[in-house]
Amino acid sequence: MIRAIPVRHYGRWISAVVVIALVVALVYAFSQGNVRWATVPEKLFDPSIIKGLFNTIWISVASMALGLVLGVVFAVMRLSKNPVTSTIAWFYIWFFRGTPVYVQLLIWFNLALIFPILNLGFYKDEMTQVMTPFLAALLGLGLNEGAYMAEIVRAGIQSVDEGQTEAAHALGMKQTKTMRRIILPQAMRVIVPPTGNEFINMLKTSSLVVAVQYPELLRAAQDIASTSFAVMEMFFVASIWYLVLTSVFSVGQYYLERHYARGSLRTLPPTPLQKIKANLSRFSTRDKAVA
Repeated sequence: MIRAIPVRHYGRWISAVVVIALVVALVYAFSQGNVRWATVPEKLFDPSIIKGLFNTIWISVASMALGLVLGVVFAVMRLSKNPVTSTIAWFYIWFFRGTPVYVQLLIWFNLALIFPILNLGFYKDEMTQVMTPFLAALLGLGLNEGAYMAEIVRAGIQSVDEGQTEAAHALGMKQTKTMRRIILPQAMRVIVPPTGNEFINMLKTSSLVVAVQYPELLRAAQDIASTSFAVMEMFFVASIWYLVLTSVFSVGQYYLERHYARGSLRTLPPTPLQKIKANLSRFSTRDKAVA
């Protein structure tokens, strides 16, 4: 019998040793720095930090929901044959994608400088009372996200074959029902992956609302740092919680993508646990072959 001997990849082992050495050097450098590491676990579950964490989740979910609704609406308007609606949608996407989120937040928060009084006819009040930090954060993040979601939804709608629309119209379906029952369900396979990425990005972008004095995670960390003088330690605390949030929602995004990929793939990609088991079995088989 022919005895197969696997090819030895010495470059992989050398690169792995180099990377591990760099990581060890980085960890050692931080351990020798002027950082009070005991403060990090001590403040990790501080009540104000936990409150800021929930505020971060709330403003992220609310802004993403607003952005998703606006994205669907303006994507349909952009694809409309009506020149007025398509032009308005194009201008909305052009403006909110072309200006920084930070600037948009400041504009909404300082809107009282332009309109001191909000008068809608049936409602009248001072703009400073209406434009709260939460509302300024919601409008700043949500409207900006709506512009990006409009392009994502438009790409998903255009990925569906035109024959689907023609067949729906031949069955007597109206345009709105065709979009709701035929086009959008098929477009979800293309829309879901970038939407998950946008939400994870929203969790991190929400830290910008500190500019409008909304009490989210970063603002809570800064308030504690101003009194305890543990500035870098509180930044580490905030970073840990951001990593936890993005990791948890990344897992949810992964399984959501698998759910919508069932109709387009014959075999679903392996889960992380399946990949680990496959790698372990491969290593055990290789060791037996070498022995």
